Amino acid sequence: MMKRTFSWLLACAFASGLLIVSCSFPDEKDDTDPVETGTIQLQFDNIAGNQDLQLDSTRYMNAAGEDFTVSKLNYYISNIKLIKMDGSVFTVPQDSSYFLIREANNESQKLTIRNVLTGDYTGIEFVVGVDSTRSVADSTQRKGILDPYSGPTNEEAMYWDWNPGYIFLMLEGSSDSATTANGKYYYHIGGFGGRTSRTINNLKTIKLTFPGQKAIVTTSIVSNVLIQADILKIFNGPTQLSIKKSSGIMFSDSSKIIADNYAGMFNVKEIKIK
Repeated sequence: MMKRTFSWLLACAFASGLLIVSCSFPDEKDDTDPVETGTIQLQFDNIAGNQDLQLDSTRYMNAAGEDFTVSKLNYYISNIKLIKMDGSVFTVPQDSSYFLIREANNESQKLTIRNVLTGDYTGIEFVVGVDSTRSVADSTQRKGILDPYSGPTNEEAMYWDWNPGYIFLMLEGSSDSATTANGKYYYHIGGFGGRTSRTINNLKTIKLTFPGQKAIVTTSIVSNVLIQADILKIFNGPTQLSIKKSSGIMFSDSSKIIADNYAGMFNVKEIKIK
């Protein structure tokens, strides 16, 4: 009986000793550096050649010699990634990486990305459209800007109910060359590759290098990256688009031509440090 009592006391003493050892350095500091983050702003500026885009007022000319006006221009930007000088990539969390750019709404063209790892960035990557994973996700995962029943997506009719999916880019206007009864043209481009079988895939990943500049992100410095989108490239891209020949395009094989064209309409003009 005494041996068992002694063994038990010894075990308790040993355990107490470990506890004392483990807590005997209260002033010891963690060498792990805290993760510092900052903010970066992306400013989208829609233009037509060397002119600022104006809705319903200015007439523009495409490469086919057709004049046209623009009454609506909307497009989704998603899946944003920032590329550092050393080649590493900061991926914006998906739930914070969906935006609808609307020419009629100035505030929609200013994207504020928070909680970005500090550092020097030399490029950006993003998707024009809404990726297939999010497109087929439950409606509870498509709130905010992606809610098809409320907010801008609903107001701008950027979702097809008849062919469930988002319209990645919507361009509408008028033209003397349009063959529609009301003289309007319309291009509604979507298609994420198919829900249950393979269909049109017009998702476009855009990769841009910052021209001779870097975007600096610190806890106090905010860089504003000005990205221009030249809508003339929608007509004057790899394949020339004629309003007379194609006054209205939605979910058809011709939509790929427009998607391939607008994939080249973006460029970084400048970076301003605040």
